[in-house]
Order: sequence, then C-alpha cells, then structure tokens
Amino acid sequence: MSSGGPYRRHTAQFKLRLCTDIRSGALGRRDAQKKYALSANLIQMWLTQFDRGELTTEEMEADVIAEDEAKVAALERKVGQLTMELELV
Repeated sequence: MSSGGPYRRHTAQFKLRLCTDIRSGALGRRDAQKKYALSANLIQMWLTQFDRGELTTEEMEADVIAEDEAKVAALERKVGQLTMELELV
C-alpha cells in the first residue's frame, strides 16, 4: 500500500499544510487518507496537535535545521572516509 515502508517520517511542513487544507475545507479527511496513504488515526492526531498550536512554523524550522545538521554530519563522515582513502594511495 505504501511505498515508503511501515514507518515513514513526515515533515512538520507537510503536516501543517495537510492540517491547514483539511481545516479550511480544501481537502477532506478521506481524500487525504487516500491521496497520501495515511491512517485516519494519524490524521486525527495531527489535527489535534494543529488545533492545540503544536504544529507551528517554529517546528518546521526546527525540522529543517535538524535535517541540515544530519546532512552536514553525513558529508563530514564522507570527507573523512575519502581523506583516509587518499592517504592510503
């Protein structure tokens, strides 16, 4: 059913946009379930967080920063690996 595996991660930006679309009436819950292969419980949980103000642009920015930091760390590991390979040659 889902190509992303059993445990997919969704960005805060995706959650916020989805909740905004549902609350504005631009997208129905069932339509969202079918379109994005999400469970009704997951959508309800996000909507509850959205209504409480827990899904905010600050959370989106924190997600972006965390993703960037992870990319930097991966690149640093790769540079270290390539440096070691060059030293062997």
